[in-house]
Amino acid sequence: MPLGATTITLTIYVNLELISVITNDGRNIVGILKGFDQATNIILDESHERVYSTKEGVQQLVLDLYIIRGDNISIIGELDEELDASLDLSEARAHPLKPFIH
Repeated sequence: MPLGATTITLTIYVNLELISVITNDGRNIVGILKGFDQATNIILDESHERVYSTKEGVQQLVLDLYIIRGDNISIIGELDEELDASLDLSEARAHPLKPFIH
């Protein structure tokens, strides 16, 4: 079975890169990509959810090893670890994302 574009693209990030995932229900989950399958179900390690609020800084809820179903993924993106580490998320304010409708 030939590899699709998604498979090739995700393969280069396995065990190497910090990624950010936006789910269809508006959650932002950050972690290290450990694996995925043909349905784009993904496994993240050392993961946490970033919960945004207009009233207080970003809360980071520890999830550790976490699986996200491919049909619940809206966006997957690489994070610049150095830039991300330099951000003061305790001072960041933002409206939570609304669920995505396809």
